[in-house]
Amino acid sequence: MDDTASPWRVTLADVSINDDDRRAVMEVLDSGWLSMGPVTARFEDDLAAFLGTEHALAVTNGTAALHLAAAALGLGPGDEVICPSLTFVASAAAMRQTGATVRLADAVSTDDFSLDPAEVTRLLTPRTKAIVVLHYGGYPAPMDELVSLAREHGLLVIEDACHAPGARLDGASLGTIGDAGCFSFFPNKNMTTGEGGAVVFREKEHAERARLLRSHAMTTLTWDRHRGHATSYDVLDVGFNYRIDEIRAALGVSQLARVPEFNRARKLLADRYRERLAEHAGLHVPYEAARGASSYHLAPVLARSLEAREALREALRLERIQTSVHYPPIHRFTSYAGAGSLPVTDEIADRVLTLPLHPGLTPETVDEVCDLLLHLVGADGNLR
Repeated sequence: MDDTASPWRVTLADVSINDDDRRAVMEVLDSGWLSMGPVTARFEDDLAAFLGTEHALAVTNGTAALHLAAAALGLGPGDEVICPSLTFVASAAAMRQTGATVRLADAVSTDDFSLDPAEVTRLLTPRTKAIVVLHYGGYPAPMDELVSLAREHGLLVIEDACHAPGARLDGASLGTIGDAGCFSFFPNKNMTTGEGGAVVFREKEHAERARLLRSHAMTTLTWDRHRGHATSYDVLDVGFNYRIDEIRAALGVSQLARVPEFNRARKLLADRYRERLAEHAGLHVPYEAARGASSYHLAPVLARSLEAREALREALRLERIQTSVHYPPIHRFTSYAGAGSLPVTDEIADRVLTLPLHPGLTPETVDEVCDLLLHLVGADGNLR
């Protein structure tokens, strides 16, 4: 039996690898230098140019990006960080890894899953030092309000832009609006390096701090010593091993060049879902009034209830169509219990269904998924 064979006829996400990607990786393998070096530097330069920023660091994954951002910005014991509960757990865990306390916040509405600015105000204490803002599904959060609140209260803003490469708001790339922005290049993201991530900073001093901490807080790197630019090193702090390797960086260079193409394909498919499902009585496609330009990482739809959502998931599973739930909210996890009532997040979490969305899908496949959903949910909104 082939353990790598997919049980799904229609996958939730998929990777798009072409000959340019393969050539880029083979050139690194042929070079004989695999650890972080010149290809990584090129990837960082390309990413900074793509995002319109000056300070980009490639790292080993998106969680490392979040933790490195928090550490470089100086978060630590005694600090509090306000974080949405409706996000992947890494958004909060990375803050806790610094010793900071996380306070979990509710979402805006069942149409906008973003961190609610009113929640930031509600959760503020004298110990609050930062807020984490997820751009859910690649849809821009209300950054004008959130940044304004942060500046008013002297808070740092960390953007979790792991869903959002290429998304923009008011002419700025998501991830570059706050003090730091974090990206993931996991295989289900809009571009991939296999594993991998990146962090960008507004201020040079924070980027320099992150660059030092990324590799054990060493003053020189193996690549520097290989080129004869140094013969030894000092260690200035307790750092991490968050280096990316040249193989993944090479794949990043190649994939990054295709992000606009990938995002255009995603938009066409997301628009098709909305066109087919938005007016149906038993289904709601969120982000009807989305701000800015999305990267269309996810295709969420809301069923009427938890029971309806689970019935739809099971029916799609039987047709070998993969779905998911983004996300089980953090405040329901044992390690994060005690956040109190987050009613909007709870409603979203019980009703949301994530449908297949990736550039390898065709409009005909999206129609097939929609046809099945519309067959299962009657015109009155009730399950048949």
